[in-house]
Amino acid sequence: MQFTTMTRGYQTEEIKEKLVDLLSNSKTGLSGLEISERLSINRITATKYLNVFAAEGLIKQKNIGNVNLWLIEEGTEKFHFPEDFFKVKSKYFEYLTARKEKLAYNLVRNCFHSTTQPVKIITEIIVPAIQSVYDIFDQGKIGKSELNFLEKIISNSIQIINLENFETEPKKNVIVISADYQSTLFSEAASASFHSGGWQVYSLGDMSSSIDVLFDLDFQKFLTKVWKSGSGIMVIVVFSSTEDGMKFFAESINSIKLKSRKNLYLTICGKVEKNTEIEADLIDENLETVLQWSQTTFESSTS
Repeated sequence: MQFTTMTRGYQTEEIKEKLVDLLSNSKTGLSGLEISERLSINRITATKYLNVFAAEGLIKQKNIGNVNLWLIEEGTEKFHFPEDFFKVKSKYFEYLTARKEKLAYNLVRNCFHSTTQPVKIITEIIVPAIQSVYDIFDQGKIGKSELNFLEKIISNSIQIINLENFETEPKKNVIVISADYQSTLFSEAASASFHSGGWQVYSLGDMSSSIDVLFDLDFQKFLTKVWKSGSGIMVIVVFSSTEDGMKFFAESINSIKLKSRKNLYLTICGKVEKNTEIEADLIDENLETVLQWSQTTFESSTS
């Protein structure tokens, strides 16, 4: 967790990097006083930062007699992005397929501590891993049981970022839907990406059980509750692995758009054949494109 007064700005990142270097070179740990002196910050400020970094899983505290010492968490590593993205991407997939759950989580946490752009962890590391896992399943290299286990590790990895506090913009709203189970991890990745970008996110997960004639009425009620004021914009992002799923949700949401207020947008994320007729404000299978388009649309609506 992060204090709202401590944004992921230059000062916080600089202190974090210095602290990692400091504690990495100390086998026995350092007291809060020693840390504040070596970082040249006052004791109260140092204590606040130490508590934040401990909550993030970066460091830990150990009591030895009457002294409280701070130590680096096992497995903490400092990366330098963007040059380390390829290395981390390979390492994350390696840990996944070796079923080294704890190492995979530590890697994601280390990446989070090493960058001011958490969305890149999703788009450059986790999303490629999702696709690679499904590829090796389709090739028969892993079975359904192992696939479920790897999906759980990926989902938990996404939540490491999704559970962080980021400052949100009340006028940036997004609802994320998965039209089928196969698209669920991609929708979770999108939700975490939007969250890290300051969007108010309403992630509905797998909505395949809601595919019926009453969906548009049900969805309209939900939309009214979460977007009461109608201020800013609302982007609805639908992930689907099938064209049937895309068509159903597109038609239902478009019927709501016709009788709804402005600044309501529909994005379909999935592979669509050229001759497929689906109406949406954006259709693209690349998550980064969806994120960039959503941000640009928001900026255009407020200019």
